[in-house]
Amino acid sequence: MSVTDEAITRIREMIASGRLRPGDRLPREADLAAMLGLSRNSLREAVRALSLIHVLDVRQGDGTYVTGLEPERLLEAVGFMVELRHGGSLLEVLEVRRMLEPAATATAALRATAEQLAGLEELQRRAEAATTVEELVECDVDFHRGIVAAAGNSVLSGLLAQIGSPTVRARVWRGLTDEGALARTLAEHRAILDALRARRADLAQAYALVHIAGVEEWLRSSTAPTGD
Repeated sequence: MSVTDEAITRIREMIASGRLRPGDRLPREADLAAMLGLSRNSLREAVRALSLIHVLDVRQGDGTYVTGLEPERLLEAVGFMVELRHGGSLLEVLEVRRMLEPAATATAALRATAEQLAGLEELQRRAEAATTVEELVECDVDFHRGIVAAAGNSVLSGLLAQIGSPTVRARVWRGLTDEGALARTLAEHRAILDALRARRADLAQAYALVHIAGVEEWLRSSTAPTGD
């Protein structure tokens, strides 16, 4: 383990143990380095690395603070990793989404508030009134994020938000090239929403699975090599 990695581990342990809590200001660099038995240079590198993944917030002229440690911010590194990968990685992302989001949709059927359901209904109306593929996809993204938010699990919500972002281009592409895709999307959203309103977790999960698997299978067939 490098000296910088050791410094990262020591700071992480302080946060995990509760010695440093969200919003806390770190001791002065010289004091913290002495406390941890580290050089100031290695500590500085560790702070820089942890700030890049939103664990620490370096405020010039003020000090360094532990962030709120919100799952969605901490999981941004996952989205960055997915964006950098190429080849079949998008299919792998959709596969993960297919594994997780239907379960979240089932949970949302049991936990969604009346206000959250009303918000999803408004998104459905906006989608039905959309005049471009881009408008519909924007509503589609917000619709799915709204459902996951209604499940009430911030870690799951943050993870799906990060892995869902790279799929937006594929959704637009499908809307432009797959005849009937837009109408199917609207119909499938309506079925999911009706199941949520009826508090039918089993139906909500099944409809979400069919909906997400449809995008995955379309992308798989669209990217498959063709024979001569």
